[in-house]
Amino acid sequence: MAKSLRKEHDFEQFLKVLRRDGKPDYLPFYEHIASPEFMATRMEITSDQVNWSDDRFLRRYVDFWVDLGFDCIPLEIPLNCPINVHEAAKESRGSESGITISTMADFDAYPWPDLSRPIEFSFFEKIGKLMPDGVKIVGGVSGGPFEWVSWMMGVQGLSMAIYTDPELVGRMFDMIGGLILSADRQLATMDTVGALRQGDDLGFKTSTFLNPEHLRQYVFPIYTRMVAEAHGAGKPFVLHSCGNLKEVYDDLIDDCKIDAKHSFEDQILPVDQFKAQYGRRVTPLGGLDVDKICRLSHDEIRAYTRKMVEKCFADGHWALGTGNSLTDYMPVDNYVVMLEEGIKVAG
Repeated sequence: MAKSLRKEHDFEQFLKVLRRDGKPDYLPFYEHIASPEFMATRMEITSDQVNWSDDRFLRRYVDFWVDLGFDCIPLEIPLNCPINVHEAAKESRGSESGITISTMADFDAYPWPDLSRPIEFSFFEKIGKLMPDGVKIVGGVSGGPFEWVSWMMGVQGLSMAIYTDPELVGRMFDMIGGLILSADRQLATMDTVGALRQGDDLGFKTSTFLNPEHLRQYVFPIYTRMVAEAHGAGKPFVLHSCGNLKEVYDDLIDDCKIDAKHSFEDQILPVDQFKAQYGRRVTPLGGLDVDKICRLSHDEIRAYTRKMVEKCFADGHWALGTGNSLTDYMPVDNYVVMLEEGIKVAG
């Protein structure tokens, strides 16, 4: 079995990072997700044992994060909204071939879940019972408002419908937003959930997928209500979003009032530059470039990690982690070297 990197855990230290309220006693860690292959390699199990329907895996999932030294366990569960209704869409829900709703008739005929049960909450309940003292879930719905609507309508279909059928687009965002908000409202009441989070990839290398004005019309009002649900329960809110969001950072920070931002890519905006520009208003999380963690030697990873800790953790308002996620192709030992160096430098 892989060795544990930390023996003690204290979610309050991570809360200091999210709230920018004092410097934590040590450097917390944060990741959005880990791929099945990465987890299997670290756990020394086969990839078919990464099975969410097997309660034995849930125990292993908790141990995976705890043994890596995390005070928080990332957890997201998708809406109970079937997408792969066409044979051609079974392999890729993001494909245009997976379009499920194109017309108002499709919308009306779709088997929308009840607002009282938008997701399977049992995963949060089971994992909550398995966590050791000092550890909390940072959780939410898998897939955000933009992602769900674009999956169900197709990116092209959504983009065209904004102009040709705005009523349908409005109903789609109202429905998806309502389901996510219902899930967040219920998750926020759980003592084992320490913060809410949402992944919703809004952009690519040079811009957002939708015009910022359309994000302000359809997506950001949902974010604002999601954050309000978290804050109403006394819990912070983390947004994970890939892409170049320079046109909407002020919206996300000042209007939606997110507490922390995750997902950074050096080719778009390195995390240390983001922190220098926005760090007084929002907490950056992670940001070490995935490509560097995959390709650099161990000594180079140690030097790179040390440099980023010194740049980003001077005020304590940052957590160590990658810029995106723990991928199948990331060498596990490279990632562990990164965490170990973070502990060596900042506790």
